[in-house]
Amino acid sequence: MIIRTLYSLFFGLLMTATSVHADDANQAGNTNVSTYKLGPGDVISVVVYGEEGFVIDKARLPESGSITVPLIGNVQTSGLTTNEVQALVTDELKKGYLKKPSVSVTLNEYRPFFIGGEVMKPGGYPFQPGLTLQRAVALAGGYTERASERKITIIRERASGEVKKKVDAATLINPGDTITVPQGFF
Repeated sequence: MIIRTLYSLFFGLLMTATSVHADDANQAGNTNVSTYKLGPGDVISVVVYGEEGFVIDKARLPESGSITVPLIGNVQTSGLTTNEVQALVTDELKKGYLKKPSVSVTLNEYRPFFIGGEVMKPGGYPFQPGLTLQRAVALAGGYTERASERKITIIRERASGEVKKKVDAATLINPGDTITVPQGFF
């Protein structure tokens, strides 16, 4: 079991070193901050420059996906980019509150990904851009001796709903993904 885990970790790191950069160029859309769609679990900051007290520092987005902004009230952020939230807050502040608001919205932390099933330490883990399935398994302590490495699936959130797909070690993980490592019988 220890040899299998060490082999998996070593092979995964070797594979990651040689293939992740090419995959990043092809699949960076979901972790590029300018196109990344916010969702529950992400941490953002909102600053209105020149206005004392207009700072929302590192707010974790709740399940509702909205944050409370002074003078405006609730602002729906889920499904929007940081630039879209910035424009929305700016437009709302222009409606009778400020003449030329200067707003900045920053993504401080991506929502976690989750891994369960036949890994040593199932649970939620902080997302890091460039994260592959093999590295995610390594963060979870490696595979158990009963893991089926060929039948791993990911449930990924899309605008049209959740998508479930089979994956391999080089697959890039996105924030909010749920990885399931099933038990193998042989």
